[in-house]
Amino acid sequence: MGCVPTKAELAAAHGRLLPDVIAEDLDVLFCGINPGLWSAATGHHFARPGNRFWPALWRSGFTPRLFDPSEQESLPGLGLGITNVVARATARADELTDEELVDGGRRLRSSVLRWRPRFLAVVGLGAFRVAFGKPRAGVGLSAETVGETQVWVLPNPSGLNAHWQLPELAEEFGRLRKAALRPG
Repeated sequence: MGCVPTKAELAAAHGRLLPDVIAEDLDVLFCGINPGLWSAATGHHFARPGNRFWPALWRSGFTPRLFDPSEQESLPGLGLGITNVVARATARADELTDEELVDGGRRLRSSVLRWRPRFLAVVGLGAFRVAFGKPRAGVGLSAETVGETQVWVLPNPSGLNAHWQLPELAEEFGRLRKAALRPG
């Protein structure tokens, strides 16, 4: 598994930017709220132990096996990518302001128009509601589109989200996977 950052490395990661894992014409571009300190310190998305993104990706059938966050560069070969609504790392998502989320939503729309994934999957209902100005949005396929890209809202896979356990997360990720499967 990936490296374990020291307390000093975690503290130094505050505000650091984490590059996207992205390519043109992906099937699904997953979009987190913003990188946590563990992710910024290691350079890998959804890297904090206890985050259920990678297990949900595997259990839903998006990946052929459980990937370690350090293997994130393999995702575009599977038609998948990762970005964030807000690029800067924080210890907790609640450190972000609504203004940052709205600005991040605008940046995200521009990026989606540039890269043209088939689906944008925002992992974090609250962040989606603020960033896209959709206060009543729910989990699942959204009526919102960005150009030709369909938008899907997924629950936050953080271990802090006790409302969604791994089996339910994987089931919801699986609904997206079924929708994103290319015919043939």
